[in-house]
Amino acid sequence: MDRRGLEKDLHTYSIYMDILCKSGKPWKAVKLYKDMKRNGIKLDVVAYNTVVRAVGLSEGVDFSIRVFREMRELGCQPNVVTYNTIIKLLCENGRYKEAAKVLDKMPERGCLPDVITYHCFLGSMEKPKEILRLFDRMIESGVRPRTDTYVMLMRKFGRWGFLRPVLVVWKKMEELGCSPNDSAYNALIDALIDKGMLDMARKYDEEMLAKGLSPKPRAELGTRLVRDE
Repeated sequence: MDRRGLEKDLHTYSIYMDILCKSGKPWKAVKLYKDMKRNGIKLDVVAYNTVVRAVGLSEGVDFSIRVFREMRELGCQPNVVTYNTIIKLLCENGRYKEAAKVLDKMPERGCLPDVITYHCFLGSMEKPKEILRLFDRMIESGVRPRTDTYVMLMRKFGRWGFLRPVLVVWKKMEELGCSPNDSAYNALIDALIDKGMLDMARKYDEEMLAKGLSPKPRAELGTRLVRDE
């Protein structure tokens, strides 16, 4: 792909930078961004979102924040993807207080958080009480968890050996009318088995079967994979 063609087509430029990021070469995407600036090419929000991510991956989150400020100063308003990218980079670096400040400012700047915004926090946080508080905040703000939100949290708490938070998340899933899939059931059953609660685990295993879902074969429950003869 020649440079002149990229300069004429900002959309193509954005796609190319995204490909470079996904192929593990974010520094090359940053180089293209710097070339665009030198050539006087005005970036739109889609291009800037790619650059914010590329700079964060190659140079660190502080440099991403600089690009974030630059885009606002140039009149390009960040969207939810921009904020999510910054929040994820901050959380991955353990800078949760700064990420929380970004979250608080989003509504003030006319950009409402979405489920991905909260996933950026929930996927990185390591304190159960803080995770559950943020999970409650998410729901109270009107952002509905997805099925994979519940599964992520139950697996996380289960890995840590915390059953009570697993049950809290499961109950919330029921209250909000989200039908559990096989991944959700298996995450719950694994946590129950880990705590030796085999009778309850067996109950949910049987409930899965009754719904036509596929429980995992588990020696603890005396179940095994049934193969066609």
